[in-house]
Amino acid sequence: MSTRGLNPDGTIAREGALSRVPDAFAPVVDAARARIGEVFDGPRLHSAYLYGSIPRGTAVPGVCDLDLLLALHEEPTAADRADARAMEDALDRSHALINGVGILLSGVRTLRSAAERHDSGFFIACLCTPLLGPDLADRLPRFRPTSLLARETNGDLALVLPRWRSHAAEAATDAERKALARTVGRRIVRTGFTLVMPRWGGWTSDLDESAEVFGRYYHERAEQMRVAAAVGRTPSADPAVLGLLIDRLGPWLAAEYTAVHGTKAPRP
Repeated sequence: MSTRGLNPDGTIAREGALSRVPDAFAPVVDAARARIGEVFDGPRLHSAYLYGSIPRGTAVPGVCDLDLLLALHEEPTAADRADARAMEDALDRSHALINGVGILLSGVRTLRSAAERHDSGFFIACLCTPLLGPDLADRLPRFRPTSLLARETNGDLALVLPRWRSHAAEAATDAERKALARTVGRRIVRTGFTLVMPRWGGWTSDLDESAEVFGRYYHERAEQMRVAAAVGRTPSADPAVLGLLIDRLGPWLAAEYTAVHGTKAPRP
């Protein structure tokens, strides 16, 4: 019987683990751990985490990227962000197995704040795998697939759509359009899934499964969501695909999300 990503008590299970990292990616993870220790160890770093397909065990060599979150004792500075960008470039250049590196930076105070409890807190507790330092999840609650969680994770799509339209209009190359399409496709699918998550009663980060679950409840939009999932995996530079997601599916999804779950609480 499927557990739908839940623990026996009905809370959302942590989806990744170092034990699930595919053998081929183990050297990449080891290199990231070492580089983080060299660059951020000391007074700056509280803890570091992996997330995405590598700790879930579903990474495809040459296709998947390396995703990291660094929790800092203080809020990130310009120097911290510059160091993170340099680390991204160095890791990407030295490992052909990955298709890019993304490093998120956040202060521990923000990650532990009440405002971020059902957003960044959920992200740490359920979607991130500890790599270095004390695990912030130890001080966070268990999470369930509720409307509150849906609202606070993805209830701001309406705010993102205008930025995407601007980026699409400014994109001058296929590479830029593909990068945007990947971001848009993944965010649309995540939002579509969390829209129906409380009714489905579970959690998944798999794009195809997310689109399939969404389609059970919104049959008339199922094909559009399958396109979003496909673009999230294999980005397209076709402006018509971006238009479908940003101008057709996106506005409907944002309105439906607000109607069902409300809007995400404003952040400072």
